[in-house]
Amino acid sequence: MAQVDVNKLKQAEAVSSLVKDSITKAIEQSAANTDLCSEALKQASNEIAQAQTLISQVQSQLQTQQQQQSLGDPEFQI
Repeated sequence: MAQVDVNKLKQAEAVSSLVKDSITKAIEQSAANTDLCSEALKQASNEIAQAQTLISQVQSQLQTQQQQQSLGDPEFQI
């Protein structure tokens, strides 16, 4: 059975929460201060990239495990 790296998914979840906060900040600053809005959007973009990396790592790990399982574990072959 494939194992999921729950820690990486929890990190991605935390980063996603930060993204939401950054986007909210950008919306709030959009009319008042375009520089702060721009900075908040850059931060959100970086955080999105970080979350995507974490999720991709978990997906890759699962695919590798599934491929190994489909080939069969030689330890259990007769």
